[in-house]
Amino acid sequence: MRLLGLLLIASTMFAARKPKLPVAMENVVQNEPVTARAHLGMRVVELKSGKVLYERNARNWFVPASNTKLYSTALALMKLGAMHRFKTQVVAAEGPDAEGRIVGDLRLVGGADPSLSGRAYPYDRTAEWGAGAAAIEQLADALVAKGVKRVEGTVVGDDTRYAWDPVPLGWGAGDGLFEYGAPVSALLLNDNTVRVLVRPGREVGEPAELLVNPELEYFSIQNRVTTGEAGTRTRVRFERPVGTREIWLEGSIGLGGAENEQMLAVEDPARLAALALETALVRRGVNVRGGIGVKHRYGGEQEVCEGCVVLAERESPPLGQLIQVVNKESQNLHAEIMRREGGGKEAMTELFKVMGIGEEDTYLVDGSGLSRLTLVCPEASTKLLEYMWKSSEREVWVSSLPIGAEDGTLRNRFKGFSEAGRVRAKTGSLTHVAALGGYLEHPKRGTLAFSVMVNNYNGETAKARAVLDKMVMTLLEY
Repeated sequence: MRLLGLLLIASTMFAARKPKLPVAMENVVQNEPVTARAHLGMRVVELKSGKVLYERNARNWFVPASNTKLYSTALALMKLGAMHRFKTQVVAAEGPDAEGRIVGDLRLVGGADPSLSGRAYPYDRTAEWGAGAAAIEQLADALVAKGVKRVEGTVVGDDTRYAWDPVPLGWGAGDGLFEYGAPVSALLLNDNTVRVLVRPGREVGEPAELLVNPELEYFSIQNRVTTGEAGTRTRVRFERPVGTREIWLEGSIGLGGAENEQMLAVEDPARLAALALETALVRRGVNVRGGIGVKHRYGGEQEVCEGCVVLAERESPPLGQLIQVVNKESQNLHAEIMRREGGGKEAMTELFKVMGIGEEDTYLVDGSGLSRLTLVCPEASTKLLEYMWKSSEREVWVSSLPIGAEDGTLRNRFKGFSEAGRVRAKTGSLTHVAALGGYLEHPKRGTLAFSVMVNNYNGETAKARAVLDKMVMTLLEY
């Protein structure tokens, strides 16, 4: 009897014993059908010791989606520094003459500044979107202050800082119609989009009201949205034929109902910016005789306007603030700018050598992760995270990442976990793809760097994300 009692006690103790971390992680993966048959990888490193706490398919390749932005923003931060600022200039061959005339063209020269928009800086998750062309209005004020009263030539949108290659490899044809796939250009305005806001009319049967931001006649909009009875379900359908500047709106919106907004990408950002400057100048009484034009570069080196006079200039907020928007809001266009301004593929390869990341561990064809051709592995991502944690830019870098259940793309994640605020991480999401990479403050082990990705899952995205969240939170138990 005594032996049996001892066996029962031992059995009870064994049953209550916590499973080892690999077993616990596997239980999380296998207990949810959406991930049980998917391709999932993870790597976790204790930063103070460099010890790898957990690995699963850590050297396998995955489509990372927006986790790619970790690479782009790290590159820009390390190559340019947190205080780097981008410049947008208005130049001409000569300044205004005694009568206030610009004899030739007025060139708005893009310097890859992503902040020419209605977005608030520093990052503020509660801030309303302001006037999309406010920065251009400031440049127009500066020109008038310089004495400009007449432009004999054309207002030119100049984006020749980059060769004209607006669509990164692997982006879909339909991506370019909307904000998330806005074309890449060295001259950016309002994230290279026009925001179209649809409001109900004052009475039933009236056409819906439209507001555009910036307030420019860039798109030709056919509005067939009508105002329905109060309580009518809002159904607004946007159509935009590829290669045109036409928008067709159809549907209905209930009287007193909520506004409907779409952010529509423009096909030529330099033209939008030139139009904004011309419009602002005309509003201030400046006569522009030559209308607007664009200047692209299709190869060769950037043409520098030798001897040109800088008539107006605007500087961006510091890079440290710009990458907060990239990582917290997962802004694709800005991420592409960070990759290009950081030096592109060659500079990334050099940085990888310092980080200890092998050439065979990544295949980066874009800077945002919108391309399904981009591939990375969890091991490479954690090496990047380790390097950035030890770098002189640690504070700026970590502050750019979303906080669990609080802001950015993590504001609706880790719900139900009381320690969600311990997570600072970048998300990633495409159809059948979910990723999460960043840091976890462990109460005993200090800061952990982790990267977890799942590809080829077939089920609800929310459930796949919940598995990743649970895997990260499980680390707190070990």
